[in-house]
Formats: sequence, C-alpha cells, structure tokens
Amino acid sequence: MEAELRQLQTNIKTKEDELARITPMFQQLRAEEEQMSSRLKISEQRVSELYAKQGRGQQFRSKEDRDVWIKKEGKALQVTIASKEDQLRILRDESAQLKKRLQELDTAIQERNAYLEERRQAMDQANKAHVDLKKQRDDLTNERKEVWREEDSMKQTMQSSKEELNRVERNLRGTVSKSVNAGLEAVRRICEEKKLEGVYGPLIENFACDEKFFTAVEVTAGGRLFHIIVDNDKTATTILQHMNRQKLSGEVTFMPLNRMQTKETHYPDSTDVIPMVNRLTFNPMFRTVMTNVFGKTLICRTMEVASQFSQSSNLDCITLAGDQVSRRGAMTGGFYDSRRSRMEAQRTKSQLVTRMEADQFALDKVVKRLEELDGQITEVLGSLQRVETQQVHLRESYDREKVNVRGLVKEQQTLSKTVSTKDVSISADAAELKGLNSTLQSLSAELGTAILSQLDASDQSELAELTALIDGIKTDMRRCIAERSKLEKEKNKLENELSTNLCRRRDELNQELEDISVEDRQQQLAENMGDFRSVVNNLDRAKQRLDEVDSQIDNFRRRKQTLRAELEKWITVEQERREAMEDDSKNMERVANQRTLLLKKKEECMHKIRELGSLPADAFEKYQGMGLKKLFRKLQECNGQLKKYSHVNQKALDQYITFSEQKERLVKRREEQVTSYDAIVELMDVLEQRKHEQLEFTFKQVSKYFSEIFKELVVNGIGRLQMIRGDAQSQGAAAALETLKGIRILVSFSGESSEMRDMQQLSGGQKSIVALTLIFAIQKCDPAPFYLFDEIDQALDTTHRQAVADKIRQSADNAQFITTTFRPELLDAADKFYGVRFRYKVSSIEEVSREDAEEFVTEKGEDVE
Repeated sequence: MEAELRQLQTNIKTKEDELARITPMFQQLRAEEEQMSSRLKISEQRVSELYAKQGRGQQFRSKEDRDVWIKKEGKALQVTIASKEDQLRILRDESAQLKKRLQELDTAIQERNAYLEERRQAMDQANKAHVDLKKQRDDLTNERKEVWREEDSMKQTMQSSKEELNRVERNLRGTVSKSVNAGLEAVRRICEEKKLEGVYGPLIENFACDEKFFTAVEVTAGGRLFHIIVDNDKTATTILQHMNRQKLSGEVTFMPLNRMQTKETHYPDSTDVIPMVNRLTFNPMFRTVMTNVFGKTLICRTMEVASQFSQSSNLDCITLAGDQVSRRGAMTGGFYDSRRSRMEAQRTKSQLVTRMEADQFALDKVVKRLEELDGQITEVLGSLQRVETQQVHLRESYDREKVNVRGLVKEQQTLSKTVSTKDVSISADAAELKGLNSTLQSLSAELGTAILSQLDASDQSELAELTALIDGIKTDMRRCIAERSKLEKEKNKLENELSTNLCRRRDELNQELEDISVEDRQQQLAENMGDFRSVVNNLDRAKQRLDEVDSQIDNFRRRKQTLRAELEKWITVEQERREAMEDDSKNMERVANQRTLLLKKKEECMHKIRELGSLPADAFEKYQGMGLKKLFRKLQECNGQLKKYSHVNQKALDQYITFSEQKERLVKRREEQVTSYDAIVELMDVLEQRKHEQLEFTFKQVSKYFSEIFKELVVNGIGRLQMIRGDAQSQGAAAALETLKGIRILVSFSGESSEMRDMQQLSGGQKSIVALTLIFAIQKCDPAPFYLFDEIDQALDTTHRQAVADKIRQSADNAQFITTTFRPELLDAADKFYGVRFRYKVSSIEEVSREDAEEFVTEKGEDVE
C-alpha cells in the first residue's frame, strides 16, 4: 500500500510539473484571446455605427426626425450604461467578498484537521472491542450451525417417518370398507372437537402380540378389530348424537366396557393348543373386551388338532396359517395374503408413532439448545451492535469531518475558480461599457449635423481602417484559439487524470493509512487468522460430511445392484409364470373344446330322449344301475319293438296336454281382457262426465268474474259470456257440450237500456277493454305468477286507462305485472320503472326514477299528439 502511494506521488509530481508548465502559457493565450475579442467587439460595433450613420439618409426624412431618434437612443444608452456600471460595481464587490471567504476557509481547514486526529484515536479503542465480540459471535454461530444441521437431519427423518406413517395408514384403511373408515374418521373428529374422554380407539390399537400369531388373531377378530372401545354406553350415545346432529356418514360399532360381560372359560391343558387371549398384551382394564373377542379361541398346531379340540372343548380353534374350525363343526380357511395383514400394518404404525415420539423428544431438546444459543448470540449481537453503533458514530463523525474538510477544500477550489470567472466577467463588462460609451459619444457627435447619403472622407477612411483591423484581429484570434484549444485539451486531460484518478487514489490510500494504525493491523491479522481457522474447521467438517455422503452413495449403489439383481430374478420368474399361464391357457382351451363336444353330444342325446315322448317316472331309477352293454342290448330290443308302431304319433299325448294348457291360458286371458275393457269404458265415461262438469263450472266462474270486472272497468257497463251451441240430438250435459261451437261475448258500455253488442260491433279501444276484462277474469280463476302487457292502453281513453291501471294495481298483490306504456296513467300504479334506450346501435335497459319516467312519457305523449 505504501509502495503504491509512493508510485502515485511520483506520477502526481510529474503530472503537476507538466500542468504547471502548460498553465501560464494557457492563461497568457486566454488573456490575449480576451483582449482581441474585446478589440474585435469594439471595432465591429464602430463599423456597425458607421453603416448605421450611412443609412440614416434613407431611414429618416428630415434632420429633426433623426435628432429625435438619436436623443431617444442616447437616453436608452445612458440607462444601459448606468445599469452596466452598477453590475460592474456589484461584480467587483462580490469578488472582494469571495477573496475574504477564501482566507476564512484556510483557517477552518486547519482547525478541522486537528479534530480528525482526536476521532481517529477513539476509533482505535472501539475496533479492539469489536474484534473480541466478533470472535465470540463467530464461535456461537458455528455451534448454532452444527445444531441447525442436526435439526434439519431430525426433521428429514421425521418427515420420512411421517410419509411412511401416511402410507401405512392408507394401506390399513384400504383393508376395510369406506363406511367403516368414514365412521372412524367421524369419531376421531368429534373427540377432537368436543374434547370427549373415555374413548380408547379401535380394538386393533389396544393390544399387541407376537408376529407369528398375526394371521390367527386377524382371522379370529375379523371386522371387530375396528370396533371402538369406550368406557360406557353413555359415551357411545353422545358420539352417535353428535354424528347424527352433524349428519356425518359412516359405520361405527362401539364396545362399552360397562356393558361387556364374559363367562369364565376353562381351557384344555395340552401342549398342542394355546388360548389366544393369553398370547395378547393389553391393558388390564380391557380384559373383558379381549376375553369377549378372543377368549373362545384356541391356537392349534394343525387342523387335525383343531378338529379334535373344537369338539371336545366346545371352543373355536385356529391354526397359525388362519385355517379355522368352529365349535359348531364348520371349517374355513385357504390362502391368506400376509402382505395385506392388518396386524402387520398396525404394528408398523405403532413402531412409527413410537419412533416419531422419540424423534420429537430429541428434536425438542435440539430446539431448546437452539433457543439457548439464540439467546447467547442475541446478547453478543446486542453488545456487538452497541460497539458497532459507537464505531458508526465515531466513523460518521470522522467521515463527516472528513467530508466537511473535503467540502471546504472543494469550496476553496470552487471559490478560486469563481474569483477567476468574476475577474473575466469584470474585464468583459468593462470592455462592453467602453463600447457603449463610444457609441453614446458617436451619437452625440452626430446630433445636429446634416443628414448625408454618403459618409464623409474621414468616416470612410476610418471604416477602411476598421475593416482591415477586424480582419487582422480575426486572423490573430483564430491562431490564438487554435493554440489555446490545444493547450486546453492537454491541461484538461492532466487535470482530469489528477483529480479523477491519481489524486483520488492518493486520498484513498492516505485515508486507509490514517484509518489503520499498527494496533488495527494486529487486530485485523488476528481476526483474519480466526476466520482462517474457522474456514479450515468448516472445510474439515465438509470433507467429513462428504465422506459420509460418499459412503451412503456406495451403500445405495450396492443396494441398487442387489435390488436390480432381485428385480431381474423376479422378471425371470414372471416370464416363467407367464409361459406357464400360456400353457395352462392352451390346456384350458383344449378342455373347453372337449367340453363343447361333450355338451353337443349331450344335447343330441337329450333330443333323442325328447323324441321318445313321455317316459315312465321310474325310467331313470330303473336303468341307472345297469351296465353299458346291457343298456345297449336293451336299447336294440326297444328299437325293434318300436318299429312295429312307427305309424303311431308318439307325441300325441304330449301335444294334447300342451294344447289343453294353452287353451286354458287363452280362455283365462280373454276373461281378463273383457273385464279390463269394461273397466276402461266405465273410467272413460266417468272422466268424460268430470271433464264436462269442470268445463261448465269453469265457464260459469269466468262468466261471473267477467261481468264483475267489466263493471269495474266501464262505468255502467254490462258484460256477459254466452255459449254458442248447435242442434242437440240427445239429452244430458255431455251431449250439450258436444254441440258447443264457441263462446259469444256481449257487452254494453251505456247501461241496460242500450243494446248489447258483440265483438264485431266494437271499436278498437272497446275491444281492448273487453280483452283485458277476459284476461283479468281468467287470472282470477287460474292465477299466473306474472303477466306481460305491451302497450295495452294505446287505444284507450283517459278514463279507461285509469280504470285499467287501478285494476292492475289491485291484482298486483297476487301476481307480478310488467307493462310497457307511453301514457302517464299506468305510472301512478307502478312500483318500479325501467327505461329502454337505443344508443350506439345497441338497446339497453336501466332502472329510472318516477320523475324521469313521467318526463319521458310526457315528451313521448307530446310527440304522439
């Protein structure tokens, strides 16, 4: 770091020397450029004045106009000169203040550098305490990582056990019906929700036995393995009540301990049999349940022993393979798939639960240790945070002062540049002020002179000299600008390299060297050494873990090879079994063909037997014991005798019996059909009579309501309905209705004194009133849930529209009426209003207020009128 700093200082010295050589030349060229620019500006301004003087002959018509303009321009120039003098004075005052500020900045920078040294000494002490706390934190953190790794391993083990437990429980549930599973789940759910006590779970979960007895125990218990043990029948009733209340499905069987009764059983004293209940391990409180389920069963060596003791001891006997002999004499058994053993699944489940509980206990200890470590680390981190806060505070104050110092230095540099800029501005403003004064003097000299169309000789001579001078100044300026630009590029390049690269890096190195004392370097070395040892330890643990993983991978590979060899073995066995099955299939096909031939022969024989006609009742018993040769001889004798009766119909008796039975069935069927026909005719008459009566009753109701509603809609109105009949040939209501041709409507709108008129004699509005009256009358007889009316009041006058609106309002209590209208009367009886609008070629419907509806109807009414 120090070597780099020395190299940087050498480079910076070289660059600064080069910059010191170029800067005076640059400043000289820039001063020359500013002087030439000022001279050029004054000369160009004078040239412009001369050209303006030459053009005033065309600009002004008289001397007086020109003098007025010159006076006006003179006043404006005087104002500008005064403003420029004020500006120049302000610039000179600002320049003096900036120079004073530069002196103040020098003093402030020296004071702040002394304060920085004090801050740096306090930072050294805080760094030492920080290193010690950090080492303690790293040690505790490494220990916590080890505990975390142990925790993750335990969680993975528990997750694997949990997945295995789920698989075992799924297999165990697959051995019982869905209804039993649903019942067990419902009981478990109710016990968890209601916090019920006295429920001990299924029978299978409350005992254990040796693996060799699994098959015998499972066959003996059967479905009772999933019966639920409870303390009393009240608990069982409570669970059932909750199931019924919550409508939970499922099948549940309870075994209340207070209701279980058993008798003492005397078991035979023999080495060939073992009482099954004595081979079970269970809680003594479940003695009655276990005795009730397993107390009447003996485990026997063989089926012969089981048959012997089932009769002599009056007990059920079973072998270890699951073959069972009932004390009533029944024998059951056969192949039992031990892979689907419920007891094996329950044992695995119990082992997994026990292992998970042990793992959970160990995990709790690890979690507790983690909490202790977290507390210690938190305490150390708190101390470390306080020290870091102190460091940050010291560092911030140190950095803040450094920033302030840099700011002051930067401000000093900026002020120096600003002073230079102010000086340049003062020079430029002074030159501009000189030009303005020259212009004012020129205008003052021109005032009162005669207007000339051409410049005089002296002005023309001056113009020529100025033109030549401007060309010379421009040439010199171009040369000066080119040299100044070249030097400016070199100067800017050196300044940028110094400020952005070399000086900045020098400041950084100085800062680091200032920040790092000898003690800090020792502390950093100790800290780095501790980090190195920690990394080495972690690397050793990682290598050890890698070796363990490699060992596990090797074990898995060997197991994979073993499983692959076993898989190939079973694939070979499967292939052999498949070939055996194909052979068996061919044999079965051959046997099936033989069976088909034998069945065909049997059918032929049966056909021949049927051709023989009716046989004596003892025919089969009589000849059953004869030999085959004797039967053939007997058959030949019978065939010889039958040839004598070849002209006789041998099936006559059978045909007579068959035909007689068919005749009896047909006669009986004819009697049933006649009875059915009479009943149907009678039913048709009754239904026809009821139809006519109902039609007559409905017409009278509609006619009555028609007259009543017509009087409500039409003041003094009379309306009647009449049936139009034809010529009746017979008597009775049925005959009268058969001649019914239609219904006539007769109405009078002016009272009884006027003539009754039918529909053809009415106007459009009157027909609408009659039609609405008929609808309301039918609605009163057979109400509908809603009615849709489309502009029913279009042809009605105001009185009738109001009457119809009142009637709809009256009938709206029992039905819903939807009407469309352009008249205001129906609006008074409505509850809700909807407007249909056609916008953007689309119809839309929206709810509106009563006022909007009335306004819309009024506008439409005016349009219609």
